[in-house]
Amino acid sequence: QVQLVESGGGLVQPGGSLRLSCAASGIIFSPDDMGWYRQAPGKQRELVARIFSGSVINYRDSVKGRFTISRDNAKNTVYLQMSSLEPEDTAVYYCNLRRRSYPSYDVWGQGTQVTVSS
Repeated sequence: QVQLVESGGGLVQPGGSLRLSCAASGIIFSPDDMGWYRQAPGKQRELVARIFSGSVINYRDSVKGRFTISRDNAKNTVYLQMSSLEPEDTAVYYCNLRRRSYPSYDVWGQGTQVTVSS
């Protein structure tokens, strides 16, 4: 069973940086893509960034140029480097791993809180 453990969240001042990590265990078949989502209070969960097996990357417009997603396939880990953080980035951040072919899976982490405030 694939399980995800996130780390790296916390409180940071506007303009600061944080690095989130998401380590997967129990993986036998590699995921097709790995991503980060976030959910602010009273809002729907939204895609932040996603990286595919061919290293194709998608970012939501509001984080382009500030956030960088990367993956270490050997460690089954996905990272999200966040810089120039803004109060609007405050949310619970979740990582997600998906595999479409058999054996397929779609797994979520437990979430890590990121708070940007002075």
